[in-house]
Amino acid sequence: MSAKNRTVSGALGGLLGLVGMSAVAGILVTAAVAPAVALSGMAATNTINVFDSLPEYLSIDRLSQKSNIYASTDAADPVGTRVLLASFYEQNRVDVASDAISQFAKDAAIAGEDPRFMEHGGVDIQSSFNGAVQTLAGGDTRGGSSITQQYVKNVLIQKCEVMTDADEADACYSDATKPTADRKLREMRLAIGIEKKYEKEDILRGYLNIAGYGGSVYGIEAAANYYFNTTAALLTLPQAASLVAIVNNPVKFQLDRPDSETNGAANGYADNKFRRDYILNEMLKYDKIAQADYDAAVAAPVEPVITVPSTGCQTAGGSAYFCDYVTKILKSDPTFGADAETRLENFKRGGFDVYTTLDLELQFAAETSLNKYVPKSYPGWDLGGVVSSVGVGTGEVLAMAQNKDYSQAEQPAGSNFTSINYNTDYATGGSGGFQPGSTYKVFTLAEWLKEGHALTERVDSRVKSDWGTFQDSCLGPQSYGTKFSPRNDGGEGGPNESALHSTTRSINTGFIGMAKELDLCGIKNTAEAFDVHAADGGLLGQNASSVIGTNYVAPLTMAVAFAGIANNGMTCTPIVISKMVSSDGTELPIPQTKCTQSVEPAVAAGMQYAMATTTIGGGTAAASGSRTSPRVPIIGKTGTTDSAKDTWMSGASSKVATVVGVVNVSGDYKNQRFTTLNGLSAQYIRHYVWPEVMSVANARYGGDAFPEASSSVINAVSVPVPDVRGKSMSDAKSAIEASGFLFVDGGVTSSEMPAGTVANTDPAGGSSSSRGSSITAYSSDGTGVTIPSVIGKSEADARSTLTAAPYGFTVAKLEQATTDKAQDGKVVAVQPGEGTASRPGDAVTIVIGKYTAPNADASTDKKNE
Repeated sequence: MSAKNRTVSGALGGLLGLVGMSAVAGILVTAAVAPAVALSGMAATNTINVFDSLPEYLSIDRLSQKSNIYASTDAADPVGTRVLLASFYEQNRVDVASDAISQFAKDAAIAGEDPRFMEHGGVDIQSSFNGAVQTLAGGDTRGGSSITQQYVKNVLIQKCEVMTDADEADACYSDATKPTADRKLREMRLAIGIEKKYEKEDILRGYLNIAGYGGSVYGIEAAANYYFNTTAALLTLPQAASLVAIVNNPVKFQLDRPDSETNGAANGYADNKFRRDYILNEMLKYDKIAQADYDAAVAAPVEPVITVPSTGCQTAGGSAYFCDYVTKILKSDPTFGADAETRLENFKRGGFDVYTTLDLELQFAAETSLNKYVPKSYPGWDLGGVVSSVGVGTGEVLAMAQNKDYSQAEQPAGSNFTSINYNTDYATGGSGGFQPGSTYKVFTLAEWLKEGHALTERVDSRVKSDWGTFQDSCLGPQSYGTKFSPRNDGGEGGPNESALHSTTRSINTGFIGMAKELDLCGIKNTAEAFDVHAADGGLLGQNASSVIGTNYVAPLTMAVAFAGIANNGMTCTPIVISKMVSSDGTELPIPQTKCTQSVEPAVAAGMQYAMATTTIGGGTAAASGSRTSPRVPIIGKTGTTDSAKDTWMSGASSKVATVVGVVNVSGDYKNQRFTTLNGLSAQYIRHYVWPEVMSVANARYGGDAFPEASSSVINAVSVPVPDVRGKSMSDAKSAIEASGFLFVDGGVTSSEMPAGTVANTDPAGGSSSSRGSSITAYSSDGTGVTIPSVIGKSEADARSTLTAAPYGFTVAKLEQATTDKAQDGKVVAVQPGEGTASRPGDAVTIVIGKYTAPNADASTDKKNE
């Protein structure tokens, strides 16, 4: 039988067991000598040294006890405004000081268990002998062990209880409880050592705090709470005697089985009352109480008020999953122990008051909104709804909620229950994470800006069946062929989108075009710089499809990353504990957030600039941005996975980042575009929950303007357009792409250039255009002509030239005044201009100069005005 499943019941009432009288005699002879030496005040000798070295675990202040997890209504005063979320324990115990224990309880313990406690040195020889005889005779009125010995025995059993190895625990428990002379002698020796080190009051306090009171109830404070809904300090005389009675034989005398035939409500808890009244009689006998007190106490009925303590995170209601996450941190973070075994032992010993980072107002908003919009279950769909909020620059987890009821059972009864925390990683909640969809694009955006590209720089964003080869410095060049052919959900996007517009409208092909010019390994490394990791503990995928969000990541992880973006590129790891106090009031070290500069502030400013455009106007997150009040500057990014299986809204102010998702947890899924939840299309639920949560965050924390992005981050560099006229289309394509532009074939046009060569481009060669923009090249059909030179010719000569073959132009005339007599009657201009490509027979206008002599008098008068 494992130690975990045992109680201390056998240890509390057992004395010597059925051992032979010769063994008893041997023990008592040894005990008779040892206490005398211990009490004699002699200088240290070999004999007295036997009792000088006490094991550390016998320390009276090291007991397994209940720990509490709190949230606070005021982060500045976590203790003063604490609200209990849950308590947890291996043993329900609250260690209390001596002055917090009723004198009735102390006197009852001494009178009932060890009347000579104040006189002996740890072992009562007379009581031990009488106890042995009574045990062998079948009596059970009082054991032979002193209170100090009982304390030692309980400590030895506690040592076994916290062992993690079942075989070691079994051996330990057997050694601590087997009825042998060696065990009894060891207890006596240790009891004498305890008496040499501690005052009687401390020993009695330790005994009352460690004793078992039935089931998982340990210690006088927890027993008072559980059995009588009071505290150890406020116990009445009959209540105190009833509790001390339980210690003698917890199984027989405990008061939480009202249907018991021998000790139940029907017979007034007869077994407990009998033992209680015996203790009251002993208290009267030893002048601990007056006759009148005794009479009143004996006449009082045994009336338990069973008050089940909050145990486990299910008592935290909607905050249960956050509570569960806190317990996982307590068991796993190296701050609480060098290895898993040490952390588990510390966790089992408990006695902590844990103050968390949870913001109760924000948490309530998250719970309320999820309850309003996302059902706890849905026929044929394992539906999940999640909210994670993180403090920007602090890493504090402020809210964590999901649409399910929390259960600690491995196989919960009902689809509305789950023990899995959808918000966290597998190691801290059991979830394998979810595809974040397009919210993951922000890491490609970050890498794009890191590599010196600008937001208005354009890429090839055409829908293709084969994107060719992507660069990957980790795995080598990657080609996915026709297996990778992403589309844009709503048909949005042109052939040459900018990074900015691709972010605003979440254009898949725009981001794939960006990735084509980047390093897939670099994109993955940038995501990891924002503390992004696979929820199952594996490696992040870095193929081309991962750019648009196919990795499985926890919502909390994405909230941390968005907080990092909002924090000017500095990402802070999540923390959930703001303060932790031990049972003796000592403040303990707690895990601290680790903040790392994921990208330079200038890059983060560019990300913020682009992500802000998603929340306004025609941005994909505008529905969330418009519903948030009070308004503060926000950034955001939406995400929708294939077939709208999962939908996301992720965003942040300068103070709080929040991720909201409606997800498919497992099995068959629903396309959220065609599924209604509580009267709303499921795909839009995120745009109701996110603004409701962030509206509370904005009201509580406010929000500052994000830093301005530099012109170099926003505006693409202008570079010269190469002049490719007369080149073959293939050579023109190479030259245009080498200059950083997107080549577009504009088709055939009439030109005097040789057929098949480039007739002209738009923009024209020699002009400037933004890097990445498209240059359209037109191929000559070889039939065109250029307007010949006729300026300076007479009208007649110009007409003759223009109408003759191969031109055959239709000529129109305009006159223009000129003061140059030499231009009179001559062509001064031609429209279109000379050298312009045209088709034979097109209209051409010639401008003829008409001489007008200048008016000298008018000029003189003008000067004198």
